[in-house]
Amino acid sequence: MTLESLLQSDEVIIIDVRTPTEFMGGHVANSINIPLHELPMRMHEFTELKKPVVLCCASGGRSAQAAYYLSQQGIAHCYNGGSWMDVNYVKNNRNL
Repeated sequence: MTLESLLQSDEVIIIDVRTPTEFMGGHVANSINIPLHELPMRMHEFTELKKPVVLCCASGGRSAQAAYYLSQQGIAHCYNGGSWMDVNYVKNNRNL
């Protein structure tokens, strides 16, 4: 399954790893804000998830770091979605 099909299926949880201030400036609808620096303290939230996780941020750098960190912690189904605006575009345009 591709990242695009995951985002369009609604069978995914979108985690935005930007700061709360950045998140409040705009984000993907129904996404969850967990800033990158909080990941180690909030690992229990990821181990309880039953769906794949797509991570996003401003440009893709922090989400790439988050995806790498989570994969190293045993979270197998996590993907770097890149920019939250790109994720939002794909999620809201099902006929790509």
